[in-house]
Amino acid sequence: MKLPHLIDDIAVKPEVVEQKETHFSWLRTRMSVERSLLSWVRTATALIGFGFTIFQFFDRFNDMEGVAPARNPGAPVFIALGLVGIGTFALVVAILEYRATVRYLWSGAFEAIAGVRDRPVWTPALLVATLLSLVGLFILGSLIRRLVA
Repeated sequence: MKLPHLIDDIAVKPEVVEQKETHFSWLRTRMSVERSLLSWVRTATALIGFGFTIFQFFDRFNDMEGVAPARNPGAPVFIALGLVGIGTFALVVAILEYRATVRYLWSGAFEAIAGVRDRPVWTPALLVATLLSLVGLFILGSLIRRLVA
């Protein structure tokens, strides 16, 4: 079974051969959209991971013996929830922007220079971003549930 995004399976339109420069500009733009989404994935991963780490650190820190009580014990928790929430929200917004831009690039206006007939439904970047947003939502829910309990 061959994956649909491999070179062997791509059927290039004949009119693209005459517009090589325009076609490669479209490809550069398409790859730029992928890089932008992956940049957001890195940023969201850092925010979610750092928020979760802050929550765990201060949760365990408060349980240690011989440690003076914090002046504002709720501050690290709210900072942690904020970081996880911001990271998850930013990733969801990035996914929506990605989808809109890809939809535009595959629209009829660019059909002649896209060079391929069918657009992929899922790209690796979109799959990773979607899974990370689900992980972020799960972590956010877990932290909130832990605070309430």
